[in-house]
Amino acid sequence: MLPRDTLDQITRRFEYLEAQLAAGADPAALAEIGREYQGLKPVVAAIAAWRVALAQKAEAEALLADPEMKALAQEELAALDETIPALEAELKIALLPRDIADGRPAILEIRPGTGGEEAALFAADLLRMYQRYADLKGWRCEVISETATELGGLREAVMRVVGEGVFARLKFESGVHRVQRVPVTESGGRIHTSAATVAVLPEASEVDLQIPDSDIRIDTMRASGAGGQHVNTTDSAVRITHLPSGIVVTSAEKSQHQNRRLAMEVLRARLFDLERRKQADARAADRKAQVGSGDRSERIRTYNFPQGRLTDHRINLTLYALPQILGGDLDGVVEPLIAQDQAERLAELEA
Repeated sequence: MLPRDTLDQITRRFEYLEAQLAAGADPAALAEIGREYQGLKPVVAAIAAWRVALAQKAEAEALLADPEMKALAQEELAALDETIPALEAELKIALLPRDIADGRPAILEIRPGTGGEEAALFAADLLRMYQRYADLKGWRCEVISETATELGGLREAVMRVVGEGVFARLKFESGVHRVQRVPVTESGGRIHTSAATVAVLPEASEVDLQIPDSDIRIDTMRASGAGGQHVNTTDSAVRITHLPSGIVVTSAEKSQHQNRRLAMEVLRARLFDLERRKQADARAADRKAQVGSGDRSERIRTYNFPQGRLTDHRINLTLYALPQILGGDLDGVVEPLIAQDQAERLAELEA
């Protein structure tokens, strides 16, 4: 049974936020109000659709007493008896507690794992895959730091992704991605297995996390890379060390001012993520999350090039569409992960 009082409270809150936006809310609070409003919008739409269907059912039931309208009413009731449970299921999903980070931009970090140069090349493939996915979703990517190898692989890449629902769709990408293929450096045609790690962090604002100046050390240095015209010849790269945690962040774009901003965003995201993980671990002490744990040591996916196959080990999903997925068509992987996470959380609430 859906909690009608809760539905009424949500609707009233949405109407209040809508009025605040229309009246021109305090600029300092506008972003937070807009974020909450956008988060409630699909919930209120699901509530409205469910209520309309219930009203239509009540009207159809009233028509059963009219001999001339009875057949039409029975036909409409049969259709509504199928529609209403589906709308209720959608509404239950919409009512699930939202991760407060879901609507935020994401910081994506990619690093090669085991496999030497082949792992570095695979890390570069993953970076391109996420950039193409972002392009297809209409998101904006901003590379914060990128260190290339001589053969075009990656030693490390950190990228900021901005757009609607970015973290909600990318957060399940955290973990170890394994590749099976014949490396370009392999002369005997043997298939090698390599890996790269992906970390997806929600971006944090200064409101979320205050970092005292006394907690950080900022160093400037010359950017380094594999060579070429993009290697800086001035000390514009910025390295920020968070002294209490020992976290070190580097940004090496052309502007020192921009590098300082980007590095602080990454540092804030990492510290915010650490705090979120502590809270999640405390909540999940008595259970094991099957999807979305974000454990970067967990092997989550295998990309098998000889068979054109991608397997996500968390939900036993296998797709024979590897070229399309590497080309950015990730929705076929992301949406089943979201659906599985929703199903598990629903089961927990109903247990």
